[in-house]
Amino acid sequence: MWLYLLKRIALAIAIIAIAVTLLFLMIRAVPGDPAAVLLGPRATPEMKAQLYEKMGLDKPFIMQIATFFGGLLHGNLGFDVFSQRPVADIVFEQLPYTIELIIISILWAVAIAVPLGCYSAMRRNSLIDQVAGIVTVATIAIPSFVVAVYALLIFAVTLRWLPAIGAGNGLWDGLVHLILPGFAIGIGWVGYISRLIRASMLEILSENHIRMARSFGISEWRIVARYALPLAILPTVTILGVGIGWLLSSAVFIEVVFARPGIGALIVNAVNARNYPIVMGTVLVTTFVIVAATTFSDLVNAFLDPRTREKL
Repeated sequence: MWLYLLKRIALAIAIIAIAVTLLFLMIRAVPGDPAAVLLGPRATPEMKAQLYEKMGLDKPFIMQIATFFGGLLHGNLGFDVFSQRPVADIVFEQLPYTIELIIISILWAVAIAVPLGCYSAMRRNSLIDQVAGIVTVATIAIPSFVVAVYALLIFAVTLRWLPAIGAGNGLWDGLVHLILPGFAIGIGWVGYISRLIRASMLEILSENHIRMARSFGISEWRIVARYALPLAILPTVTILGVGIGWLLSSAVFIEVVFARPGIGALIVNAVNARNYPIVMGTVLVTTFVIVAATTFSDLVNAFLDPRTREKL
């Protein structure tokens, strides 16, 4: 297990290094002069040169990326061009809003999808199974930003049941403000997870050890909960780990629609302003979150099923 853990950590570090290098290349390929965006059309060549020197853009690409990696080893992500605040402080101020949105979205989706998938597998081809299949596939097909817009119009504007924008103040108000954004992101995952649980459960329920448990007179729900679900949930753990990237990308649109603070709004504003340090810091932190979630899901799978340790 420890050897598997070390391999996963080494792979995660390599992925982050490659992602940062590619990001450097892509940012430099974006059309537009960052000095003109930051200083305005009346900026003189001297002012632009000073800004380029301040941002380190006057150095060769190799020196720029080496400087960034050197600062990264010391926990330094650079400084915001406008406020001169450390990028790490700005990013980690916004990150909790996005993390809590993702957690709420996944928790309610899993709470509905897992029992629904188990019941559909136990009552295969029943009316409830067929209706659940149609509804879940429909939820998968609808983009989260479309759900967000219609949820905003119906529940916030027309019915006025829930708040439309912001993150709220305090624990209860914050949870109320999370209902609509969490619903918009999580609704598609109900379909994904329930279909995945159903397919895995159908396969496992036909195996010999399940037939043996039935022969001893154990109730069907106990067989599902104790013997089948721990194995059927393994693909779901993997999907959730890999899906963190999709959740973060969905959060970008959702935070803009609901005017919530978070990583999404931060990176959109930074890209529009050509604020390279904020863009680099934000993408680096989100990449780390994605890699950490994927690594954690692999470790959970390896713990639940030791056979997966031999695949790396």
